Amino acid sequence: MPIKLIKLFLKIFIFCLLTIVTQIGGIIYILVEISIKKKQSKYRLKRLGIFIIAYLIATFLIVPNIAPIFGREKIKDSSELKAHNFLTKLMNRDYVKPQLITTLKDIANSIQKSNPGIAVVYLDANFPFIDGFPLIPHHSHNDGKKIDISFIYKDQNHKITNKKPTISGYGVFENPLKTEYHQTKKCKQVGYWQYDITKYVTFGTINNDLKFSRKATRDLLLSIVSHKQIRKIFIEPHLKSRLKIQSNKIRFHGCRAVRHDDHIHIQL
Repeated sequence: MPIKLIKLFLKIFIFCLLTIVTQIGGIIYILVEISIKKKQSKYRLKRLGIFIIAYLIATFLIVPNIAPIFGREKIKDSSELKAHNFLTKLMNRDYVKPQLITTLKDIANSIQKSNPGIAVVYLDANFPFIDGFPLIPHHSHNDGKKIDISFIYKDQNHKITNKKPTISGYGVFENPLKTEYHQTKKCKQVGYWQYDITKYVTFGTINNDLKFSRKATRDLLLSIVSHKQIRKIFIEPHLKSRLKIQSNKIRFHGCRAVRHDDHIHIQL
């Protein structure tokens, strides 16, 4: 295969990867490729440097001001509501409808009353632009109305904390007890092999001493359920039973998705 063709395929791959992961990265990559010609000295280094600068400027200065035109806003971190990981913000996965931001703040204020010092920590939300644009690997985070919320954990001293067990926030599951329904086993038995694939996207486990806080997570789920703007909540069936919360809002997401015993999915 000619070298030129290999380079073209490589550029197409980089464009697609950056677009899939960040939504805007592919466009910035192409603009930089066009603007920095090969005739210039050290053009590869210049392209890399300019791409990084342009991407950071776009992500933190330009996109937050354009996103409202598309009906979405960047979630601003506070002591009550914050992203678990800086990568979520770096990859533009922290945008939602304004109504959802208001709802999240209401839920966060409620949690502060029942569990002082504990924040609502979110994981993936949505990209800033275009309804229907997929947020890989999620099935439905494509309209600004969905967001994943982390469970609340307690440390080895049984004190609740804002710390989480993985770098990504995903992948460490609160497995069913022997007496509880095992949805993961059921889904995998009928061929849905991807159901627990998020165990491979932890990006590393941390805070290994953390344990699932049944009480604090139940308080969080009750706050979510009771909010009139929330229409759907996804969580594994065994946790719905364990936390003893009965609500038509809490639904099973189906075997085509991935397991939800490492986070709570909510949507307007």
